[in-house]
Amino acid sequence: MINELAVQDTHDTIDGVPAPSANAFLAGHEEIRAFLARTYRTGKMHHALLFEGPRGVGKATLAYHLAGHMLSHADSARAPDDIAFPDFEKSLFRQIAGGIHPAILHVDRPLDQKTAKFKTGITVEEIRKVTHFLTRTSHDGAWRIVIVDPADDMNRNAANALLKTLEEPPARALFILISHSAGRLLPTIRSRCQTLQFKPLDRASMQKALAGIGPGIGFDVNGETAAALIERSEGSVRKAALLIAHGGLEIAQTADAILETKSFDLPKAQALAAAIGGREMEIQYDLFFDHVLQRIADRARLNAGEGAIMPANAWSAFWNRVRQDGMETQAFNLDKKQAALILLEKAHRAFQNGIPG
Repeated sequence: MINELAVQDTHDTIDGVPAPSANAFLAGHEEIRAFLARTYRTGKMHHALLFEGPRGVGKATLAYHLAGHMLSHADSARAPDDIAFPDFEKSLFRQIAGGIHPAILHVDRPLDQKTAKFKTGITVEEIRKVTHFLTRTSHDGAWRIVIVDPADDMNRNAANALLKTLEEPPARALFILISHSAGRLLPTIRSRCQTLQFKPLDRASMQKALAGIGPGIGFDVNGETAAALIERSEGSVRKAALLIAHGGLEIAQTADAILETKSFDLPKAQALAAAIGGREMEIQYDLFFDHVLQRIADRARLNAGEGAIMPANAWSAFWNRVRQDGMETQAFNLDKKQAALILLEKAHRAFQNGIPG
């Protein structure tokens, strides 16, 4: 069973939190930073890197830090043995932050002009920009860096188009593929990349990260809720920011109170469903759904760890059913208020019985 964040990628930006290209700080991943600096300095940089790991732990931020490092030190043999945080007083880093540096191409899901939302996938048209970018800029001999974020979102045609370029990469070109769920990538793409595994941030790194972003989103890292926030964020700064910005802690606490009370509290469940099921409450609903999925996944892991295979399988199957229901709610634009109430009833019954029916 794969426990993945249910919060949809339509929430690409969070007010008060800098985009990866404009983020001057990165917590954790010291070993990966040191490895990248060393391989660049020794001239052993692979032409394609796959940054694989949970969402929101700093993969894209490090990709831009690495790009700035390489462009700042064109002579790799004289590059420092660490990747410094970007200095936005310098023109190079301001250009990177603004997405206008000519040596960097960021490929992501395009914006749908009609809906003002990002499309659900990276299309082949976006990947064709890579070929044009590499051809148009190859004459000056400088590094050219393509960041695909996330590569998981490429549709089949886009993935095949990128694969052709990865098979015959031009000189001094670096591809950085960001992946939150690498199982969705073509095996042939994976085989042409050097994979670097990113882990969830530990508590100390999360505290450092929250100290950095806290002021921008009105959060006091020394406050009473900091410990609870770190616990629920699962080592993801992005998830922590979403929880802060959209009342995620309160939603989770209310859901827990309903699930843990012996008798199903219908009025409280109806109030929660109404609070998160409105038209403008998409993020709150996703945070709620993600939290319930996480509770179910935790129970499955607990049973598995205790050797209770049949209950673990039952919770795993329940997780899959709930996830499928959630996908259908999104796909068919069903009533989220009703969906939340039904989920609370099902989950409450399962937790109180000790096993899903």
